[in-house]
Amino acid sequence: MKKYNLLFFLLLLLSSCDKEYRNPSSASQDQVVTSSDGLITVCNGLQYRFTTGGALSVLYNTVAAGGLSTGELRILNVGNIEEFNVSLGAGNVTNANGVVRNVWTQSQLVKANADLVLANAGNAGDAGTRSGIVAYASIFRALALGTLAQYFQQAPLVVQPNAPFVDRIALLQSAVAQLEVAATQLATTPVSADFNAKIVPGIDIPNTVQALIARYSLLAGDYDKALAAAARVDLTKRSVFNFDENTRNPLFEAAFGNRNVFEPTNASLGLTGALAPDPADRRLPFLIRTNPAATQNLGTGFYTANNAPIPVYVPGEMLLIRAEAYARKNDLANAVTELNRVRTKTPATDVYGLGAGLPAYSGPQTAAAILLEILRNRYIELAYQGFRLEDSRRFGRPGPGAAGAERNRNFFPYPRTERENNTATPEDPAI
Repeated sequence: MKKYNLLFFLLLLLSSCDKEYRNPSSASQDQVVTSSDGLITVCNGLQYRFTTGGALSVLYNTVAAGGLSTGELRILNVGNIEEFNVSLGAGNVTNANGVVRNVWTQSQLVKANADLVLANAGNAGDAGTRSGIVAYASIFRALALGTLAQYFQQAPLVVQPNAPFVDRIALLQSAVAQLEVAATQLATTPVSADFNAKIVPGIDIPNTVQALIARYSLLAGDYDKALAAAARVDLTKRSVFNFDENTRNPLFEAAFGNRNVFEPTNASLGLTGALAPDPADRRLPFLIRTNPAATQNLGTGFYTANNAPIPVYVPGEMLLIRAEAYARKNDLANAVTELNRVRTKTPATDVYGLGAGLPAYSGPQTAAAILLEILRNRYIELAYQGFRLEDSRRFGRPGPGAAGAERNRNFFPYPRTERENNTATPEDPAI
């Protein structure tokens, strides 16, 4: 991985460069990380980098990459060539592709600068502020590593010239390990009022730490840890990325606020056969416009305005993590119990108004059937949040070249920018 250096402006627009050209009127990296206020500023910059910037943001590119490679989303204008090639898949997705490059580079920047914060968290003035700084940086480090693990077979964990790559499971395990450190610190020393007053509001730090431990433990195959962490999340609390007219919701700004880039494939979210939504599913009106005007995007969900908040996780994800973990442990009774908490949840009882309002599961009591129903509910509950490629692969759905293929790639190639700067970059996956 290239060595990433930290440059700042106000909320920290972070950039990378191999040489430093210092502005004598601005603070150096070393100066910024030696105080609580400087570290909190860097923490705000982590969220800024991860969430904003329209089509440059990690949020936009993970939704585009996951949705276009699985038929969840469709291209509206083939002039958006980078997204169009992702929708074609296979060899059309090269290591020069902009979506691939942005997912990789922006995630690497977030991760590298989160590591910088963690390495200097001891410079925080008091224990409660230090606790907030460590937890916040751990959250964005985990989001960055988790995003990389969803799209790439390997990635570096350290920032150094020609950094070695590690397997994606090691990325997930590293994310979880740091989150566990943060959780222990939070339990001992709650976040200070000073930190809360200076950090961008919206993220429920203790619940988000547990939610991400659950998410990435599941993806890493640690089902017991996923079960325990998901159970610790208070499902009545919101945790969101907030936006306004200056720092805009990237999916609304770049795609869902127009009909120029992409939208949901159809009113069934691109799902067919056994995975097709029940027409009575009350999540569909939340996610899809019933009668959109010619100029309106078919999709809604959490991408309805420039200032619409985007959840870091939704309650249903935690329930479905528990359902899947139980099913993979062959505890089918508990799997169905958790699955039914999602199926029977109504919009009125969900903090975001996302509820299926369906009857309890009545299908076959087999692991295969229950897992299929869990997958169907993940596809709907987590629609266009960037999870579908990971889910398709993990659940063993038909892949590229197979009859009835449901995804056009398994993993993405490594960006040219990485290959040109890191001799340790592995060969690209075939598809």
